[in-house]
Amino acid sequence: MSHRKIIEEYYCDINNLTDLLSKLTNCYRLLIGGAGELNSIASAHKKEVKDALHRVDELGDILDKLISAIDKSTVEYAQYCKMRTEIIRGKMKAQYMETEIDEELFLNNLDTIYDDNTKEE
Repeated sequence: MSHRKIIEEYYCDINNLTDLLSKLTNCYRLLIGGAGELNSIASAHKKEVKDALHRVDELGDILDKLISAIDKSTVEYAQYCKMRTEIIRGKMKAQYMETEIDEELFLNNLDTIYDDNTKEE
């Protein structure tokens, strides 16, 4: 498997982790809201509220582990991106990029002049 393919799969894994984090965070918020509502119901037993809060705590622990995994993964991916940028910077010559930019600006100028001349006719 090529190195690029490995990094693309790594990036996909990071995206999957962040998607999971988003979904679990929404669940966490709903569990907290549910526990709050349960607490405000007069007929609710203390044990039910404690059980609801226990579920919130368990999901909070899972979220902490997931955030830690994402932190570690993104550090590695960021290092890959920095390394790739340095390699590209070393391979590209500024003079060639300047020439390309100048040519693009020249062509844009020609288009503008041509458009102005056709409007006058």
